[in-house]
Amino acid sequence: MTQSITSLLVANRGEIAVRIFRTARALGLDTVAVHSDPDADALHVAAADAAVRLPGAAPADTYLRGDLIIKAALAAGAEAVHPGYGFLSENAGFAREVQAAGLTWIGPPPEAIEAMASKTRAKELMRAAGVPLLEPVDPAAATAADLPLLLKAAAGGGGRGMRVVRDLDALKEALEGAVAEARSAFGDGEVFAEPYVERARHVEVQILADAHGTVWALGTRDCSLQRRHQKVIEEAPAPGLPQALRESLHSAAVAAARAVSYRGAGTVEFLVTADGRPCFLEMNTRLQVEHPVTEAVFGLDLVALQLRVAEGAALPPSPPEPHGHAVEARLYAEDPARDWRPQAGVLHTLDIPGTVRVDTGFTGGDSVGIHYDPMLAKVVAHAPTRAEAVRILAHALAGARIHGLTTNRELLVRSLRHPEFTAGQLDTGFYERHLATLTGGAPDATLAALAAALADAAPAPDAPLAARLGGWRNLRSQPQTRRYTAAGGATTEAAEATEATEYTVQYHPVDHPGVRVLAAAPDLVTLEVDGIRRLFHVKHNSNTSEVYVDSVLGAHTLVPVPRFADPQDRTEPGSLLAPMPGTVIRVAEGLAPGSPVTAGQPLLWLEAMKMEHRILAPASGTLTALHAATGQQVEFGALLAVVQEEPHA
Repeated sequence: MTQSITSLLVANRGEIAVRIFRTARALGLDTVAVHSDPDADALHVAAADAAVRLPGAAPADTYLRGDLIIKAALAAGAEAVHPGYGFLSENAGFAREVQAAGLTWIGPPPEAIEAMASKTRAKELMRAAGVPLLEPVDPAAATAADLPLLLKAAAGGGGRGMRVVRDLDALKEALEGAVAEARSAFGDGEVFAEPYVERARHVEVQILADAHGTVWALGTRDCSLQRRHQKVIEEAPAPGLPQALRESLHSAAVAAARAVSYRGAGTVEFLVTADGRPCFLEMNTRLQVEHPVTEAVFGLDLVALQLRVAEGAALPPSPPEPHGHAVEARLYAEDPARDWRPQAGVLHTLDIPGTVRVDTGFTGGDSVGIHYDPMLAKVVAHAPTRAEAVRILAHALAGARIHGLTTNRELLVRSLRHPEFTAGQLDTGFYERHLATLTGGAPDATLAALAAALADAAPAPDAPLAARLGGWRNLRSQPQTRRYTAAGGATTEAAEATEATEYTVQYHPVDHPGVRVLAAAPDLVTLEVDGIRRLFHVKHNSNTSEVYVDSVLGAHTLVPVPRFADPQDRTEPGSLLAPMPGTVIRVAEGLAPGSPVTAGQPLLWLEAMKMEHRILAPASGTLTALHAATGQQVEFGALLAVVQEEPHA
């Protein structure tokens, strides 16, 4: 029996909601979004025909409130509910409540969700179905021969409630921590233990099943590059697997689906040991984050197929043939160099060029909040070969403009270009071995600083001709210096040379002469560096002083050091520095090294911008150095004198 769905509510947010709405629109469905208060202006809300507020901010008050979501669907006239992934997507009780409300559930039967909800019960079912798996270990009876062990939450995923134990003395504490985390995250403290397989691969099979007995195994995906047991880079098909192993994985995945009378899209996950032995991990009874790589290789829209299966349609007897290779990278607002610390704030720019697919729930100017996953986007490349797909994806990410937040973009680019990855030598210990190398050594900011200075000095295109011809300097006789603080706290300087098209970059502690400026505009600077033409895209943040400079040489966030900032902030107490460029017009009578001074006593007078400025003694003590003389021209920050404070009694 088939039924036609005409309107759909997505019980989710962010990129997956946007992605589902895209297919729904293509199929002619009316769409309904739900949103928390922080998401009121989010992209997924704008992508829907209607939206319903879920009052509050935290997931527990909003996207995890099944009762409010069902109420929203009924009020908005939706006929079906798609849960996306995460939140309530694998909640059998929610699925039943959706169906009880007379709505169509875009997912597997609640009984199948329930059967696979507990990893321990799922393993029992898979053992009965003949699916290979790792044998569990009783933590209370574990010995040194069982090490290393992996503790896992029975009711959850996403790396929560997981601990690796390599020392029996640490087992008790690790078990208590895993139980507490599992109870907090999933409301269920059940934890089990199994052997931790070193240097294993994480390989999964996408399945799709209808209500008429057809089950498709849509190839394999490799998801071995993970941080905190969460995937970072995924690809399809999994590279380097022998044909016999592929067929074994496909057969095991189909057997797992049939064991629970599965319907819809799902994923069966396996560990593949170093000697090529597959072991069942779990079955995700929902759409996966990494489903786009399978869509690309098979030329399918899995969301459209989910909807058709939910309407009762039958799948063809076999899926289409796969073509080419696809790789996906998850772009996160996080700092891999600082324990993958998530970032929150305003995402000023998100621009990823090229022929890649970008699934995102953000646009420039959006805020990334603290309540939800920090993933900004999924970037997917598809090509005839793996090498081409990897190259295309790395190039697109390297050329992306992402402003306002620290991200893992550089890590992704370096990972995709790492010799082990390009050779297809994949395993779950990749980041454990290589993280320090992949996150070290920020690109040199010298040229970025020069580009920022030139862009700042360049007049707007509609400025008068005289300004456009002479806008790169204030004084033709002297180079102009601008100072910037780069990410990480280093200070860079970019100085303009005296000739109109010849510039020298001054970067402490190294100078880089001989850079030729071909063009400079407020948003784009073209430099010739060692005979090579380079483009530098420059963007000034109107709300902060940050300057973003992007080129193929790297991305930099620079903060200008104010020309007339208080230089005392950067010196030892007692040093008197010129607060601005000017002329010393007077020195206190009789002032010389060794002279006693009192706090607040005028020592020097500067003239700048037709105003006189007094330089006062910062404390009572002795003048130990005097570097200024009447009539002397001084630059901003020049050391004028030093006062040694008298010791306190």
